[in-house]
Amino acid sequence: MALLLLSVVLIGVLSTLPSPSLSLSRFSPVDYFLVNCGSPSDSLDQANRLFLGDPKSSSPWFFHLVDPNPVPGAPDIYRTASAFSKPYKYVFPVRDRGTHVLRLHFNRFRSSAFDRSDVEFHVLIDGFVVLSNFTGGHGAAIKEFFIWVDKDEVVVHFLPTTRTKIGFVNAIELLSSPKDLIPDVAHFVGNGEVVDFEGLNHQALEVAHRLNVGGPKITPFNDSLWRTWVPDDEFLLSSSESEMVYSTGRIQYREGGVSREVGPDNMYSSARVIRSVNQSVSNISMTWVLPVVRGHDYLVRLHFCDIASISLGLIYFNVYLNGVLVYENLDLTRIVNEVLASPYYVDFIVEDNGLQIMNVSIGPSNYSLPHAVDGILNGIEVMKLNNSMGSLDGEVCAGFLLRSWPRGNIGLLVPLIALMCLLLGISLVKHMRAIQVSSTVAWTKLPTDGKEVFEKQAASQIAEKI
Repeated sequence: MALLLLSVVLIGVLSTLPSPSLSLSRFSPVDYFLVNCGSPSDSLDQANRLFLGDPKSSSPWFFHLVDPNPVPGAPDIYRTASAFSKPYKYVFPVRDRGTHVLRLHFNRFRSSAFDRSDVEFHVLIDGFVVLSNFTGGHGAAIKEFFIWVDKDEVVVHFLPTTRTKIGFVNAIELLSSPKDLIPDVAHFVGNGEVVDFEGLNHQALEVAHRLNVGGPKITPFNDSLWRTWVPDDEFLLSSSESEMVYSTGRIQYREGGVSREVGPDNMYSSARVIRSVNQSVSNISMTWVLPVVRGHDYLVRLHFCDIASISLGLIYFNVYLNGVLVYENLDLTRIVNEVLASPYYVDFIVEDNGLQIMNVSIGPSNYSLPHAVDGILNGIEVMKLNNSMGSLDGEVCAGFLLRSWPRGNIGLLVPLIALMCLLLGISLVKHMRAIQVSSTVAWTKLPTDGKEVFEKQAASQIAEKI
């Protein structure tokens, strides 16, 4: 096991953070690591962040790659990669325990060192399988995860699937997140019952979709957590029933409410709405259809900010997930303490329905008013939860992948592995879904056949290679 030190003092790392005047950033993470894999040199990304060089190991199975024909205008971090033909890991020391954001950057370019068909590997993060049999995709891609950290380090393993395969990575981001970003308790909707889901922030989450509803793409430069929000057009079932609205006014972030780290100004400044244009309330809705993976529950976060009403107390609407009424008569005025253009979000955990799609709908309620806004939505985030085996991708536990790799062919072990992982996960599932919801809910109770929902509740940078 070879230990490789990236000799960068934390002060130097933090000095590379974008200034608030440029990126509207107000959040300074305690843990903040950006690694430019495959190059000993530092490099800037499109958000003007400095990714530190990754010194080359002397191991013959670890090597640096350079794209001989980079795409014009592509960030430098996608022009180099670290590749390895044996298990390899990065170890990052952390000072701030809690939820961390980890982004892995991949760009599988052509190389004389190996054929593209040779690429296939797993990625493990602190005991969770986050990518399984991954081949690098097509073009540049970012895989974003939220991981709970309760020790002094974060370990990221890259494992080629067999001795004849190759793994690689172009860049790594690791940063501690705001404490209010992922709650501990969320509301679970499924199988006709409502239960508390405890320990949500201790689960691994993978970002599946992050949509800026009614607005343009938001790049990391304009997000205080350096996220990317894409337009919602391709997911909207029909645009004829909705209207896009924009606001040039100031978003009213309230003390104790939603912070800019939960959602950026640009996302809350645009929306889609449905509204009545005559004396009757329209009987239409807005629906988004998002692809998901079978076998996983999903955290669905919906962002609201009333930038369309002309005065308070005029907006009421219903929220549906997969056709189920999950929030009836949502009253934004009351929720945000009678402040227009004040953001709010609500989290739902939606049980896997086996259909591989997630439907999100907004429609008028019995309280909707004529000549008023009958529904609004500003943003959608959908995140995959790890399954009972501690995996975001596949049916195999991280521990078994690590132990079985030297045998050269883990495929023969999969049935046994799956069974043992399942047994390990049973107690976790029971703990997460066995607690009945208390009747003391702080806000609107839904009909008896509906559901209830809760309001949103380094000194050094080190890379260690096996």
